[in-house]
This record gives sequence, structure tokens and C-alpha cells, in this order.
Amino acid sequence: MTSFVTGGSGFVGGALIRTLVAEGEPVRALARGPLSAETVRGLGAEAVAGDLADRGSLAAAMRGCDVVYHVAGVNRMCVRDPTELYAVNVDGAAAAVQAAADAGVGRVVVTSSSAAIGEATGSIGTEESPHRGTFLSHYERSKFLGERAARVTGEERGIDVVTVNPSSVQGPGRTTGSARILLYATRARTAVLFETAFSIVDVDDCATGHVLAARHGVAGERYLLSGATLTMRSAIGMLRAATGHPRRIVWIPRAAVRASAPLARLVPGRADDAALCPAMIRTLLHGHRYDGSRATRELGLVYRPAEDTLDRVIGWYRARGMLPERGT
Repeated sequence: MTSFVTGGSGFVGGALIRTLVAEGEPVRALARGPLSAETVRGLGAEAVAGDLADRGSLAAAMRGCDVVYHVAGVNRMCVRDPTELYAVNVDGAAAAVQAAADAGVGRVVVTSSSAAIGEATGSIGTEESPHRGTFLSHYERSKFLGERAARVTGEERGIDVVTVNPSSVQGPGRTTGSARILLYATRARTAVLFETAFSIVDVDDCATGHVLAARHGVAGERYLLSGATLTMRSAIGMLRAATGHPRRIVWIPRAAVRASAPLARLVPGRADDAALCPAMIRTLLHGHRYDGSRATRELGLVYRPAEDTLDRVIGWYRARGMLPERGT
């Protein structure tokens, strides 16, 4: 099968290309510029120039492929202007499915997010969880709407759309998003933290889940990809055992964190993305616990232990001099 991948120069898309190439499948990948093209060619894919906003060129690039993996998306929580989030995560998802239909491709695997599940506070999210009816962030809302737009477009155009919903994707090479917490804790002598829980999936397991969804997933269905749920205390315990950091932890009461959330917008960051914001604090306080067992039962996905993922991540950080020496 020939696969077409959007977002192939990104963290998850790159892992997907590596998985497909390792299985001997021809891969084309959308490249918006020279740097993206160089990246996907380095992974073993054919780089094809195009843009999600140009449906005609996108359909031309997809023509002759057997399956489309729409992985491209904006994964940022603290955006100052959410316009790009909705343009890429919602309009882009619908455009990718439209282009696939125009190109005669019968199946599209859409990368959504576990955030789109919208499970109630304190519950374990599954594919069937009722949505709480409110959103913690623009990112969460954009992924929910994008997933729905892709599914409806697939129904209208008569093609199969299968959705995968990864929890927090971790692995060697990730330094942004939720990985910032990991880096912060492994670099700190004294870490200031609060109690929460979060689910993770190894990036290579996530890529395998995409491939299995393409081969065995049911059209119109969603599959949570989530291998383990950790509390902040258990995660920090694993980090300390592996790195010796953080040496000391100050646990902040959740009530105090909630009260300080409005001040988070004052923390500086990039011009288009703050380092911390109320949406991020709301999301962390809510916490996430997901059940990824459906992907195991129906697709055959086998998750690796969280300890293995952590060891690979720590090794990658160490090899690049990103962590302090033990005892310092």
C-alpha cells in the first residue's frame, strides 16, 4: 500500500513515516517548505509540495495512494491568538478528507487527540465517554471540532474515516508541550509541583496504532491510544530513580494553584505562545486518565511499559547534554 502523510516532519508524523518505511511501504509526505521536505526525505519518504489550504494541489499529491494519514495539526495550549488552531485543526482536517475523496482515496486515518474525548473530571475516559459539554482550552475545542468535521465530511463523501486519539505522546525527540514538565523536573534541584494524573503513549506505539487503525479500524469509529496513566508522584518517583532529580519537591495545594490560574497569563513566552496560561493550569488540574484497551482488543496494539519510554527519553536527553550530572 502507498501511504500519504500530512504532518510528516513533526514528532508523531515522523515516527509514522519511520514505521511505514520499516515495513517496506512506499510513503509520500506533504511538505510545506524546503526544511520539511528535507526532513521527510531523510525519513525515507517522497516529499510532495503542497498545503492544507490548497485542496487542489493536495488532491493531486494524494492521487494514486491507498490510504491517507492526516497527522498535521497545531499542538499548542497557550496560544495568544487561536485563529491558526482552528484553521489547521478544524478546517485542515475537513480539507484533508475532501482532498482524499477528490483523489479517489477510500480511507483516511485522522489524528485527533485524547483531549477531544471531553471526559468528566475524575472519570476514566473511553471512546464512548459522554462529553462534559465544556472545553478546557481552545486546543481541546479545536481537536473536538476537527474530529467531528473530518467524520462528517467522510460520511458526505462516502469514504472511510477512522480516528485515533493519542494521549500525551512521549518519546525521544520531544521537548515541547507536556514534555516541558519532564524536562523541568529532571533539571531542577527543587521542583514546585502539584498533584494530578496524566496518561501517556510511547511515540512508536502511537505510530503503530495509526498503521493498525488503517488496516483494521472501523469507519466512523475512534480509537484511544494510551498505554499508561501516571500520577505526578509516581512519575516523579520514576524520574528521581533514573536521574537523581529533582532533589527536593515542594507540593503546592491544588486550591492554591487554582486560585493563581488568572495570573498565569503574565508568564512570558514566545510572541505567539505563552510559557504558561490559565488553559494549561485548568488542563493540568483536571488531569487525564484514559483507557486505551480498545486499540489492543480490536486493532492488536501492544503497549510498552512506561518505564521503557522514560528510559529512552532520558537517554536521548543525556546524549544531548540536556540533563545535569547525578549529584549536581
